[in-house]
Amino acid sequence: MGQYNLDRVFRPRRVAVVGASEKTGSIGSALMTNLIEGRFSGTLLPVNRKYQTVHGYPSVGSVCDLETGVDLAVIATPIESVPDIVGECVERKVAGAIVISAGGKEIGEKGREIEARIRDTAYAGGLRIVGPNCLGVIVPGVNLNASFASEMPVPGNLAFVSQSGAICTAILDLALKEHIGFSHFVSIGSMLDVDFGDVIDYLGNDPSAKSILLYIESLTNFRKFMSAARSVSRVKPIIVLKSGRSPAGAKAAASHTGAMAGEDAVYDAAFKRAGIVRVDTIQELFDCAELMAKQPRPRGPRLAIITNGGGPGVMATDTLARYGHEPAPLDPETIRKLDEFLPPFWSRNNPIDILGDASAERFSRTLEVCFDSRNTDGVLVILAPQALTKPTTVAQALASAVRGRHYPVFACWMGGKSMGPAVQILNESGIPTYDTPERAVRAFLYMVEYAGNLEALQEIPPKLIRDMVFDREKADRLIAGAPDRGFMLESDSKDVLAAYGLPVIRTEMADTEEEASRLGREMGYPLVLKLHSPDITHKTDAGGVHLDLRSDEDVRAAFRRTVESARRYKPDARIEGVTIQPFFSNPDFEVLLGAKRDPHFGPVILFGMGGIFTEVLRDRSLGLPPMNRLLARRLMQETRTWSLLKGYRNRPAADIEQLEEMIIRLSQLLIDFPQISELDMNPVLIKNGEAVAVDARILVSPCELPSPMHLVISPYPEEYESHVVTGHGLRIFIRPVKPEDAPLFADLFKSLSPTSIYHRFFGAIKEPTPAMTARFTQIDYDREIALVALDEDAAADRMLGMARIVGDPDGKRGEFAVLVGDPWHSRGIGSSLLEKCLHIAGKRGFETVVGYVLSENKSMLALGKKLGFEIRKDPDSEEYELVIHLSSAGSSGFRESP
Repeated sequence: MGQYNLDRVFRPRRVAVVGASEKTGSIGSALMTNLIEGRFSGTLLPVNRKYQTVHGYPSVGSVCDLETGVDLAVIATPIESVPDIVGECVERKVAGAIVISAGGKEIGEKGREIEARIRDTAYAGGLRIVGPNCLGVIVPGVNLNASFASEMPVPGNLAFVSQSGAICTAILDLALKEHIGFSHFVSIGSMLDVDFGDVIDYLGNDPSAKSILLYIESLTNFRKFMSAARSVSRVKPIIVLKSGRSPAGAKAAASHTGAMAGEDAVYDAAFKRAGIVRVDTIQELFDCAELMAKQPRPRGPRLAIITNGGGPGVMATDTLARYGHEPAPLDPETIRKLDEFLPPFWSRNNPIDILGDASAERFSRTLEVCFDSRNTDGVLVILAPQALTKPTTVAQALASAVRGRHYPVFACWMGGKSMGPAVQILNESGIPTYDTPERAVRAFLYMVEYAGNLEALQEIPPKLIRDMVFDREKADRLIAGAPDRGFMLESDSKDVLAAYGLPVIRTEMADTEEEASRLGREMGYPLVLKLHSPDITHKTDAGGVHLDLRSDEDVRAAFRRTVESARRYKPDARIEGVTIQPFFSNPDFEVLLGAKRDPHFGPVILFGMGGIFTEVLRDRSLGLPPMNRLLARRLMQETRTWSLLKGYRNRPAADIEQLEEMIIRLSQLLIDFPQISELDMNPVLIKNGEAVAVDARILVSPCELPSPMHLVISPYPEEYESHVVTGHGLRIFIRPVKPEDAPLFADLFKSLSPTSIYHRFFGAIKEPTPAMTARFTQIDYDREIALVALDEDAAADRMLGMARIVGDPDGKRGEFAVLVGDPWHSRGIGSSLLEKCLHIAGKRGFETVVGYVLSENKSMLALGKKLGFEIRKDPDSEEYELVIHLSSAGSSGFRESP
C-alpha cells in the first residue's frame, strides 16, 4: 500500500472504537477506559450493536452509522468480522485503523486469507492499517491511549516501535519505574500495511520524537526500511534490538561466501549501512532507552569516571577496553584543580578514585571540575556502599550539580535495598541509573557508536583515480549461457570478472593429459593445475589442486592424480579436465572477495582473509552495494586482515586503491546482474602490492526482480545522464549528483553572491557545513531527484548549477529547489535542470511539485511561469508558492522542451 500520511492515525481528532464494550475485562472496555482516563481531547465514538451507550458515550451500530470525517478506527472484534468493518471504514472515508484483533497469518492459511481480504479492501480505499494482532498506539503528547495497555507513560522525546506486545508492556513498566517519557509508543503487530519503514518516516518528520527505539522480529519491505532508516538516522538516533539470530541460512550455502554470510550477519551489515545502532539484549535496549530519554548525546568516547571505590572503577575501565576505548586522560590543569580539595591519596588518574570516605560535597566538586575540562565527553559517577557515605545525600548533590547543564551524566549506584531511595532521586532528576559499571559504560558506548555513525554518514568519499569501463555485453553473453541454478565454468567465471575490469590470472583449460602437457610447455613453469568440474566446489577437499609444478613430468603426474582423486571423492561428478595457470610463489597476502544474494537484502559483498583457512578463521566483513571508495575501505577496515594489508614486517603494503576499485567493480557487476546468486574470488593473491584473483566461481540462478529493484539501496541512476546545449549555446552535462561531488559543490557555493544565497536558503550562510554538504551530495536516489550541470567545455570538472526535488514519503508530492552559480545566471542552466527534474518526477508518479520563492527573486518567478507553474502569493509572508500538477500531463508526467 502507498505511504499515505500517518498524521491522522497518530494525532487523530475523532476516534471510533469498534467493539467498544461495557463488559468488564474485555479488550473493548479496556480501550474505552484507556482513552477516557488518558483524557483524550478529541471525540470518542463507540461502535457496538449491543449497547446504546458505552462508558457514557452514545454508541452506534456500525461504522456506516458514523458521519464522515473520522480520523481513526480502533477495531477490537473477532478477526473474521474485520474485513467487513474495514470496508465500512473505507466507505465512510476513515483515514486509518488500528486492528487489535489476533487470528491472522499466525494461525495459518485461514488467517492469511482474512488478512489478504483486509489488505485488498484497505488498499483500494487508501485506508492505513496498523496491526493486526497488536497492542495499539499511545501518543502521550496528545493524550491518546488507543491500546489495551493498563497505563500511559508521561510525555517525552523517545519513540518506541515494536512488533511484540509483550516487549511493549515490559518497556512501559520500565518507563513508569524509571520516569522515562515517550513521544510515541507503537505496537505494529503483523504489519499488514504500516511497517517499520512507514513509522520511521513519520517519526523522522515529527519534532516531538528525538530518538527512536525499535524491537524487530522481522521486516517486510526491506528497501523501504533501508531508505527510511538511512534518511532519518542522519537527524535522529535509531537503536534496534533484532531478535531471531539464526545460522540456518549459512548451512545451506554452496560456497565459501555463502557459508559465511549468514542471515544475522547481513542484518548487521544493513543496520550499519543505515546508520542504525544495534544492541544485543533486552537489558541493553532498556539501558539505551533510559540514557537517550534523559541525557544529551555525547560528542565522543572520552569518558570521565568518578568513583568512591577502586574496584568499580577498574570494572568500568575494563568494559571501555573491551570495546576499544580507554578513560579520558586528565590534563595537568584538571589534576591541579582536583589536588586543591581531594585527599593526598586520590588516584591522580582516570578513573578518579575519590576514596571511600567521599562526602557529597567531594562528589559534587569533582563533577564540577570534570564539567570544566575540555577533554571529556561524558561523566559516569559510581557510588559503592560505604559506612561514611550517604547515598541519598550524594544523589541530591549530583542532581543539583547537573541541573540546567546540557552534558551527559549518568550514574551507577551499586547495591540493593539501601540504594532504592537514592536511585529514585536520580530518576526523578533525569539522571540515568545503572546497577553495574558494565551496563552503564555499554549504554554510553552505544550512544558514542551513533555519533560515529553520524560522522561516517557525512564523510566525503574520495573520487576514483580512473574512469571505470565495463563490458556488459560480454558478461551478459557469458551469464546467459550459464547452467540454470548451477555454477559457471571457472574459465567463464574469470571471463565475466575480466569483463568488469577485475584482475584475474591467465587460465587455460585442458581436457586431456596431452593438452595439459602442451599448455604447460607453452606457458612456462612453475604452474598450478586445478580440477575443472562443475560438481565439485571445493577443489582442495577433492585433491584437485597442485602447486609449483616445475616440469612436464610434474604436469602430467598432477593431471593423472587430479582425475583419479576427484573420481574417488565424488564418483558421479562431471570431470571436464583441468585448468592451468601461472604459480604465484610466496604471495604476501591472501584475501577473499565474494558475494551472496540474500533473499531479503539482495546482493551482499564479502571481504576477508582468503585461502584454505577462510571458514576456520572467519575474519570477514559484509557490505551492501552500491559501493564507493569510502565504503570499500571501511569494508576492509572491519577485518583483522586490514592490519596486514597496510604492510607487516618485511611484507610490503597492498595497493589499497586497487582493492577499493576491485570492490567497486564487483559491486557494479552485482548491480547489473541480479541472477548472480553467489560469487567467490578465493584466493585473491597479493604480491608486491598487486592483487590478482587466481580462483573464481559464479553461481547463477533466476531472480524475480530486475535490476536495480533487486537492491535495497538504489544505485546511481545512469539513465538520467544527458548532454544538453542550452538556448544560449552553453554545452552542459546533466547527471545525478554523486557523493564524490562534495568539492565541486563547495566551489559552486563560492561562486554565489550573498543575494543568491539568500534567495536559495532564505538566510545568510558563510559556507556550507559538512552536514549540509553531505545532505546535498549524499542522497537516496529513491527519495530525491537531484541533478547537477557540469561545464562540458571546462578543462576540469566544474559544477555550474544544481536542481532537486525532494519527495514526501507517499511519493506523490515533492518540493523543488534550484541553485545556479552567479557567473552562469540567465544562460538556460536552471531551466534545463528543472525541466529534467520535473520529467523524472512525472515518470516516477509524482502528482504535484511545489516550491517556495521570495518575492524579490524575480528570475525564479519568471522561470516558474515559463515552465507552467501556478504562482500563488502567501498572504502571511513575502513568499510565493509555485505549484505544478504533473498528473495532468499524462502518464509520463512533465514533458521537456524539445
